[in-house]
Amino acid sequence: MSTSDQPTALNLPMVDPLPEPTQKYFDVCQDKLGMIPNVLKAYAFDIDKLNAFTAMYNDLMLADSGLSKLEREMIAVVVSSINRCWYCQVAHGAAVRALSGTPELGEAMVMNWRMADLDARQTAMLTFAEKITKASSETTEEDRQALRDAGFSDRDIWDIANVAGFFNMTNRVASATGMQPNTDYHAQAR
Repeated sequence: MSTSDQPTALNLPMVDPLPEPTQKYFDVCQDKLGMIPNVLKAYAFDIDKLNAFTAMYNDLMLADSGLSKLEREMIAVVVSSINRCWYCQVAHGAAVRALSGTPELGEAMVMNWRMADLDARQTAMLTFAEKITKASSETTEEDRQALRDAGFSDRDIWDIANVAGFFNMTNRVASATGMQPNTDYHAQAR
């Protein structure tokens, strides 16, 4: 992989050859997404770290939850927008566009989520995600009650907090390492 093909500004090449289970996972990504996300390539210098990352991501973003996949992606984009994470704004903005079928929603989530046409549930969820991104120590029972009043269960609140927390962590890693989004994301679902 040449320097310009590296997913980050760090010289951490992928394990070569990839272990069979990792190669199968990458093949599934290629088949389903038409690419291997650069975040996976970035972690593939250490298969244990890649496995830990993908296990947490898959649990938070794909496992059963009272939150829809679109809602979880909306949280990812709002957190990433606040943190100005280039990689995640591009990648998860594309996911919001695709899942919602509304390119305008994906753009609003990246640029200013408060301008999006959202319902009361989504607004409460994203207000909470924004608060815990900007000032998590200031979260109060009143904030959690606002989510309950919008129809979220305590399990849903746990999921909102965990998705927001995960993206706060990954945003910092992506920004610190100069992670670049796959160019394919820019044109998706427009």
